Amino acid sequence: MRPFSEIIIVSFVINKVGSSHFRFMVSQLTFSFSVEMMEELHSLDPRRQELLEARFTGVGVSKGPLNSESSNQSLCSVGSLSDKEVETPEKKQNDQRNRKRKAEPYETSQGKGTPRGHKISDYFERRVEQPLYGLDGSAAKEASEEQSALPTLMSVMLAKPRLDTEQLAQRGAGLCFTFVSAQQNSPSSTGSGNTEHSCSSQKQISIQHRQTQSDLTIEKISALENSKNSDLEKKEGRIDDLLRANCDLRRQIDEQQKMLEKYKERLNRCVTMSKKLLIEKSKQEKMACRDKSMQDRLRLGHFTTVRHGASFTEQWTDGYAFQNLIKQQERINSQREEIERQRKMLAKRKPPAMGQAPPATNEQKQRKSKTNGAENETLTLAEYHEQEEIFKLRLGHLKKEEAEIQAELERLERVRNLHIRELKRIHNEDNSQFKDHPTLNDRYLLLHLLGRGGFSEVYKAFDLTEQRYVAVKIHQLNKNWRDEKKENYHKHACREYRIHKELDHPRIVKLYDYFSLDTDSFCTVLEYCEGNDLDFYLKQHKLMSEKEARSIIMQIVNALKYLNEIKPPIIHYDLKPGNILLVNGTACGEIKITDFGLSKIMDDDSYNSVDGMELTSQGAGTYWYLPPECFVVGKEPPKISNKVDVWSVGVIFYQCLYGRKPFGHNQSQQDILQENTILKATEVQFPPKPVVTPEAKAFIRRCLAYRKEDRIDVQQLACDPYLLPHIRKSVSTSSPAGAAIASTSGASNNSSSN
Repeated sequence: MRPFSEIIIVSFVINKVGSSHFRFMVSQLTFSFSVEMMEELHSLDPRRQELLEARFTGVGVSKGPLNSESSNQSLCSVGSLSDKEVETPEKKQNDQRNRKRKAEPYETSQGKGTPRGHKISDYFERRVEQPLYGLDGSAAKEASEEQSALPTLMSVMLAKPRLDTEQLAQRGAGLCFTFVSAQQNSPSSTGSGNTEHSCSSQKQISIQHRQTQSDLTIEKISALENSKNSDLEKKEGRIDDLLRANCDLRRQIDEQQKMLEKYKERLNRCVTMSKKLLIEKSKQEKMACRDKSMQDRLRLGHFTTVRHGASFTEQWTDGYAFQNLIKQQERINSQREEIERQRKMLAKRKPPAMGQAPPATNEQKQRKSKTNGAENETLTLAEYHEQEEIFKLRLGHLKKEEAEIQAELERLERVRNLHIRELKRIHNEDNSQFKDHPTLNDRYLLLHLLGRGGFSEVYKAFDLTEQRYVAVKIHQLNKNWRDEKKENYHKHACREYRIHKELDHPRIVKLYDYFSLDTDSFCTVLEYCEGNDLDFYLKQHKLMSEKEARSIIMQIVNALKYLNEIKPPIIHYDLKPGNILLVNGTACGEIKITDFGLSKIMDDDSYNSVDGMELTSQGAGTYWYLPPECFVVGKEPPKISNKVDVWSVGVIFYQCLYGRKPFGHNQSQQDILQENTILKATEVQFPPKPVVTPEAKAFIRRCLAYRKEDRIDVQQLACDPYLLPHIRKSVSTSSPAGAAIASTSGASNNSSSN
């Protein structure tokens, strides 16, 4: 089938070109196509070539313009081309009058019958009748005239089947251009001006003349151009402004980046200088500590290695300060003995009473004694009293001097304890692998060792990121341990870290960080407290006043209350003076609780509000501060609750007031376990001195109740009247009956203590 574009081009030409000049276009197009067809006649068979030559020369032309073969035959084969004569319409009319074509079998003898198939002119008639191109009534006549010439044009177009659509479009455009030029030059173009004007006034866009493309005037076009130019200038100005702003921002970014790099470099230099200064200061402090320790070695004493068989043990040797005090004590003791001996001799020389006359024999004995020696001379009563007074004064002076020596000895003992502790610290620091000020995790600069435990070392460090002092606890596992034991220890440490990390209270030491060094060591970073712990303070001062002890207990109870209010609640389980840090190193300041290694989490799965939770780590902890239920041995593990910490509070308070532990004071943990000391601690006893108020004793009794059912819990402990000052004042200033009750309770406490 022919491409439909050929038909559209022909229709386009028919609608755009006037009917008066349509014949001229047909003749031009027919001539052009005929030339090309003659060039290809040699490629056709002889029969088909004869038919084409006869048709072009006028032989066998049909009678009328509407007679044609079947549209199917004319469209599907070259031999059944249209029989229209390729001539002008005038010649075609003359031929129709003189010559006739033999009718086809399906036509009538008169040539007026209706064909069995549609004619190609029918298709073009219908296309013209359709208002596709906006033809009005004035153009109907032209359309009817164009129908007579259209078959001739189509026959020529269909005569060259191998002519492609692109060539046809180019030739149609050239033909239209030639026709427009001829129309402008011919005199008949003026006659059809109205028709063309009516066609160009329709809504479709004409391609014959440029004046029909737009209705805009020059002023409108210039206004549009000016507006577009102004908009373009604004856009270009805006673009220029944005480009300049972008350049400025890029320049600022570059400047800020350079400044940032500069500040980073400066910060790195500051950090490097800080590290250098901190290390230098730490080295100076280490040298000063070692110099002081060497001086104290001579004054206070030192450890010496003594061989006992095949083993070596360290033995303490006192320094010259203790030796001098011991010599002074020996001198005082010898002087006291001498005075006592002289007093006995003086008693023998005591004169008789004033009412008794000395016998004569006595006078003779006195004379004889004078000749034997002055010591046997009998003294008068005045001389005797004088000598007796001298001996008493000497004894009093020796007693005072002995008390001073004893006080000095106690002071030296406290200093010696510090000295021994410092010697051990220096020894452990010298043997530590972290002694050369390493920086752990690229952040924590280790300064000096604070202490050493069983499997851990605690260093004072400086946080280079946060610019603060911290305490770094380095956990070192034994390399000879099995992997299972190492895993359990690491699991235990991670559990402590998870518990401690979530705690946030002013009376609890904060845990900042946790990281691993290698497979056998890891670190925890804690808040650093400048002072010592309560255990060290009690070793130095032995006891404290009741007000100071009560202040410490109030802070401990406040922290325990927080631990039991969070979800899930926590039992510390290892409360002792060693885990209570004094921030300022004194008993009148703030305290902080640390070491949550043995803490118990009272979650819903393991804790029962009635029985408590099972103690899975029986045997751990510090025995002096654990309640009796922790030592019960049975088929099932014992049940514990927060009353374990209440018992520990009572023991700590007792030790702060009296300078000794209430149970197993001079016993070791092994002795306490073997002798069941805590299991036998059914009642607490109070010594007469120092003097303690009855309210404090009653508070201690409530904390140290033997049966856990009779013991108060942490919530009740926090609301105890002894720890609430306003309640204590109101109780002390209450009615006489209340005073009588208080005096009775105080008397009963005194009687029980006695």
